[in-house]
Amino acid sequence: MADTDKLHVSLVTPERELFAGEVDQVVAPGVEGEFGVLAHHAPFMTTLAEGDVTILDGTTKRVFQVRGGFADVNEDGMTILAEHANEYGENVQ
Repeated sequence: MADTDKLHVSLVTPERELFAGEVDQVVAPGVEGEFGVLAHHAPFMTTLAEGDVTILDGTTKRVFQVRGGFADVNEDGMTILAEHANEYGENVQ
């Protein structure tokens, strides 16, 4: 049974899925400012600005640099569709 206090997140580029999993929180760069998403967040869609998407789960923190794209939050979780993205320490996708 899935943990209902977790947020399902998928971060994808046109080339591949960079991350998918259940997490505590995501912080992302929206065009109108940085925003955070937790489980059970109200649905919305926004355009992403260039910047860092931080994925937090317990004491684990992963940071992805994104350039362009959209974030969609709905009852199933959060999907980030990035034009370009890479995790720090990886080559740009």
